[in-house]
Parts: sequence; structure tokens; C-alpha cells
Amino acid sequence: MSFKDLNICEPILRALIKEGYEKPTKIQEEAIPPLLEGRDLLGCAQTGTGKTAAFAIPIIQRLSAERESVKGRRILKTLVLTPTRELAAQIGSSFASYGAYSGLRHTVLFGGVSQNPQVQALQAGVDILVATPGRLLDLMNQKYVDLRSISCFVLDEADRMLDMGFLRDVERIIDELPEKRQTMLFSATMPADIEKLTKRLLNNPVKVAVTPVSSTVDVIDQSVYYVNKTNKTKLLIHLLAGSDISTALVFSRTKHGANKLAEALRDAGETCDVIHANKSQLARQLALSRFKAGKSRVLVATDIVARGIDIAELSHVINFDIPEAPEDYVHRIGRTGRAGLGGAAISFCDNLEKKSIADIERLIGKKITVIAEHPFPLVFSAEASPPPRSQDRSRVPDRKPDYSRSYSSRKNPNNKYKSHNSDYRDRA
Repeated sequence: MSFKDLNICEPILRALIKEGYEKPTKIQEEAIPPLLEGRDLLGCAQTGTGKTAAFAIPIIQRLSAERESVKGRRILKTLVLTPTRELAAQIGSSFASYGAYSGLRHTVLFGGVSQNPQVQALQAGVDILVATPGRLLDLMNQKYVDLRSISCFVLDEADRMLDMGFLRDVERIIDELPEKRQTMLFSATMPADIEKLTKRLLNNPVKVAVTPVSSTVDVIDQSVYYVNKTNKTKLLIHLLAGSDISTALVFSRTKHGANKLAEALRDAGETCDVIHANKSQLARQLALSRFKAGKSRVLVATDIVARGIDIAELSHVINFDIPEAPEDYVHRIGRTGRAGLGGAAISFCDNLEKKSIADIERLIGKKITVIAEHPFPLVFSAEASPPPRSQDRSRVPDRKPDYSRSYSSRKNPNNKYKSHNSDYRDRA
């Protein structure tokens, strides 16, 4: 099947050819036709399956047709809500690419940067808005965003929204949307709260399930090295010294650990950047752009940005620390093997992380290949006993508590659009 077989209009087809797209992915085949008909959609799909194009292409086609028939000032018609700044920027870039010949305008709203350019774009008139909840609620409160004309609403990465404590903010935004609209909800997993949300949001939706979270991409070569925690950095430097790893996205559990690891890699002569929630938006964008451009070989990151990083032809994902949730493993390694390309996922596992590996294997339904021959094999150590609780708050995971209950009491209670703890969330 080709994109032309999906009844996509010529300007979008031309843009897809320019981007090098030859044929649709499975989720695009199943989602685009009903979306072009105006149906609601519930999509269960992990990252790397092409879901952004699955919802962006029908939106662009529908709005461009409406734009031709109705002249005058642009009215905001589409809202795409997404949890992180990186993912918002990525989706915005996709709308720019697929809609290059459509004549539509879009803008992206997220925190961590000045709101002035975003406000100017809104005042100039946009057709499509991609936003994170915190900044969107802030600008709604300032009367810069009016959602009463929205005809299409996309809630992307719904389960991640829940994980980051955005559910109440999302509900506040939904309350301001018109009842009559087309709605699309995408989530890699379907916990109970998301199922409740789908019942509230969707009207007789088409259901599309592609590559569920329990099945990792087949083209990814997965392996695990059992190694003492104290030797993980040495093992990583050893592996990077080989010729097999052209680019590596390395996941650390904490911000402190990410900074420390990046410093050690630089001392070993590696070109390395680091990205986590404490970095400014400019620093995060610079680190990501350097990595994409090949100016740095290694990018060290934390889970908070795991779903917002889209890097073409990434050769390796390395789990320096095993994630706490098995589902996060799937999202991490999904950064490689994208669009059907090959890739490798390497995990470093110490004594305390063995149970996590077992949980991951149970989730994905397969055994991860063990690499036993390496210079730093695991030996029994004090790691096998849980360490005492540390009071060093710089070493806690790269997650922040949800201060939503106390936040509302500290802020103006009459501010109905104010995001709960939006300052943290837009730093995410």
C-alpha cells in the first residue's frame, strides 16, 4: 500500500516524498482512513511506530480543505497536547514537514523559555497548536489562548501524562473544549485512569493497536552485561572504545548520575553531552542538536526525556542504570530501531537490579541475551544488600513529587486555569 492509496491530497503527498516517505506504517494504514472520515480514534502504540504522522496527516488535510473554503483571520482549530517539551517540539517539526505545502500555520507552546515569541505567534493567528499542559494553562489564564473553536483534539502519550501527574491539568483543559469535536487519544499502555479518560473523551472510537508495549521492536538486538555498580563506567568506556558503537544514547536513573557519567566520559576522551530536567531548555536543545549533527558521539539522558527524543539512525541505546518500571525499558530502547531500521540495546545490571531484568523479560516475553565475556564480570559484593537511605537529595531519581494539592492553596484560588505545579512540569 502507498500513501496515495489512503486518499491523501497532492500537497501532502509531495511533502511526504520530500521527507523520503515511501509507504505508510501499519498504524498509518489503519488510522488515517477513519480519521479522514472524522471518526474518533483510540491508538495503543509505542514510540517509533509512526503515530505522529498517523494523526498529523489527516489533520493537515482536513484543515487545508477548510482553509480554502473559508477566508479571513486564522482561527485555532486543532490542539495537540503532549507531556514534554522535546516531544512537543518534535510534533511541531512533523507538522511543519507534512504541511509544507498546505498553507497552514502552527506554533508550539512549552515552558522553560520566554512566552513572548509564543504569544506573538498566537496573536498572528495559527491553525494548529502543539502544547504542554503547564504553559498552555498559563496562557489560557492570560487570555492568549481560546479553545472554543477547537474542532480536533489530540491527547498524545496519555500514559506519560498520567506518570508525570498531569491528569488534573488535562481534565481542566478538556473542560474548555467544545463538546462537538474529533478526538484522538494515543497511549503506549492503558492503565485504569486512562481507560476512564477514554470513556469520557471518545465517541464510538475506532481502536488501533500496533506494537503493544509488551513487545519490543524485533529489529533491536538486546543484550545485558552483569557488572558491579562500581565498574559500570569502566565497562561503558571499554565498549565505546570499540568500533561497533557509532552513536549511543545512555540512560542514567538520576540527574546527579548523568552529570557524573558525562564528566567521566569526557575525561576518557569521548565527545559527550547530557540532558535532564535541571538543564535549561536552550541547553537541552543544544545538546540534542549537537548529538543529531554528529558533533557528540554520546548523549547521557534521564527517563524524564525518554519519550521526547527522536533521533534518526541511532545505533545504540545503553541502559547504564536499569529502569525502575519495566515499561520504561521498552520506551528507552524504542529510541533506536525506528522506522524499521536496525539498532542495539545494551543494559548494565548489578546485583540489586537482577529482579528488574526478570521483570523486563516477563513483560517483553523473551530472554535478553547475556554477554558473559567482558573485562568486568559481576562478583558478589555489598551491593547485594540494600544501602542505607541517603540524605543526599541530589541523588534521587529524576522525578519530582506532585505538589498539586499544596500548590493550589499557595496560588490564587480564583485562577481556574492555573496548572498544578506547572513550573516543574514545563521544566520536564
